[in-house]
Amino acid sequence: MTVETLIPGQVSLQQLERIWRLTLPARLDDSARPGILRAAGHIAAAAAGTTAVYGVNTGFGKLASVKIAPEDTAKLQENLILSHSCGVGDPMPIDVARLMMVLKLLSLGRGASGVRPEVVALIEAMLAHRITPVIPDQGSVGASGDLAPLAHMTAVMIGHGEAMVDGKIRTAAEAFALKGLSPIRLGAKEGLALINGTQFSTAYALAGLFQGWRAAGEALVISALSTDAIMGSTAPLEAEIHALRGHAGQIDAATAMRALLHGSPIRESHREGDTRVQDPYCIRCQPQVTGAAMDVLRMAARTLEVEANAATDNPLVLSDGQIVSGGNFHAEPVGFAADMIAMALAEIGAIAQRRVALMVDPTLSFDLPAFLTPKPGLNSGLMIAEVTTAALMSENKHLAHPTVIDSTPTSANQEDHVSMAAHGARRLQPMVRNLNVILGVEAMCAAQGLEFRAPLKTSAPLQKALAALREVIPALEEDRYLAPDLARAADLVAKGNLSRATEIALPALSPFHV
Repeated sequence: MTVETLIPGQVSLQQLERIWRLTLPARLDDSARPGILRAAGHIAAAAAGTTAVYGVNTGFGKLASVKIAPEDTAKLQENLILSHSCGVGDPMPIDVARLMMVLKLLSLGRGASGVRPEVVALIEAMLAHRITPVIPDQGSVGASGDLAPLAHMTAVMIGHGEAMVDGKIRTAAEAFALKGLSPIRLGAKEGLALINGTQFSTAYALAGLFQGWRAAGEALVISALSTDAIMGSTAPLEAEIHALRGHAGQIDAATAMRALLHGSPIRESHREGDTRVQDPYCIRCQPQVTGAAMDVLRMAARTLEVEANAATDNPLVLSDGQIVSGGNFHAEPVGFAADMIAMALAEIGAIAQRRVALMVDPTLSFDLPAFLTPKPGLNSGLMIAEVTTAALMSENKHLAHPTVIDSTPTSANQEDHVSMAAHGARRLQPMVRNLNVILGVEAMCAAQGLEFRAPLKTSAPLQKALAALREVIPALEEDRYLAPDLARAADLVAKGNLSRATEIALPALSPFHV
């Protein structure tokens, strides 16, 4: 299996997405080693000295004023990990947990954390041998760092807790023995370096970003199908309209939709004699809405790309050897990015749901049968599938409420403002699942609508998307048990199969790199 080589400070979103989607192992580039050794040397000197240095020879948080004897340094770090392993909830998905471990590697690789190379090597070995700590997904407030979840990761590294290996949950000791590895005894500051940081929040935010961008691409294809299904106009996609406004996402969305609909016989059939003057906003303003959401996702992507490459523990070893306490563990940037992604997901789903409602309503759908069934009345067709999309759209609206604006003091008021980035990022997972169902149902509705336009056909690219849908979901001729169809449609969207089938190049998430 390919092992991704990471150059700290220079890793792109494309590389991170590849690691996440394929659960690839990763290692730091050899160029990171001198910086790691330099910082570790400064920490070792501080641990042997008499000057109080936070987290090296002192207690933590409110207990920072308590001096720790040199002989207790290792015990201090072990106690930190065990006492902070207070997570609750469901285990992190394995792909997100592994991405979190990769992000921790990147942070340590900046050469400002003070850990020994052995710590880095153990994380690399765990990734290579697919030993994934079982990490509860609740308990972090996103400052000072994602303490509880990262403590559960680190607990496995020192022989405590549980890990998933070879498809089975085992004790950390069993997992390491199975793969010929050994737990590590933490040195000065190493426990603190491992649990301070934003890697839990950032991993979840990146997963939501990657899934959300794929959904946005699918939304462009599906909305083009819907446009032809209701015999909508392509005039609002004219390039000059969008150039006159100038937003990149809007321009990109319109460009993609023009390519998708180009040459559609359905479109050509009603250029003349159509009594409708304008389409509803959910058809006419698709580039303005989905394109705006794409711009928001790109803004969030920039923040997360920077954060993925950042040193975010505390204290940090600076280039002149100073060991300085700061606040890079505060996940406010990640919290803002997660909220931005959430709003984008909610809006892509909101306008898609209106297109579903449009297509099932015979008063608005330009002569399509009620609820897209050949025999309305005897059959209910896609009536309740539309209701399901309304429920999920509303749920996503509530989930999109900003989390970063919330805060509560913790740790006896020492940590008196926190980001709440952890659950802000984690809630993106159910939001994406909801969005994929909404878009999947829209695709089912559009397919029904297009087939009612026979013998007219849609464009060549969209016919390929329609064929991909029909490979797994047959046309709805009469009522049947629909839940499996909705699940299959959502899966098509999640995998990007409809956009891939069109063979049309869709907009890229990140044309920039750190």
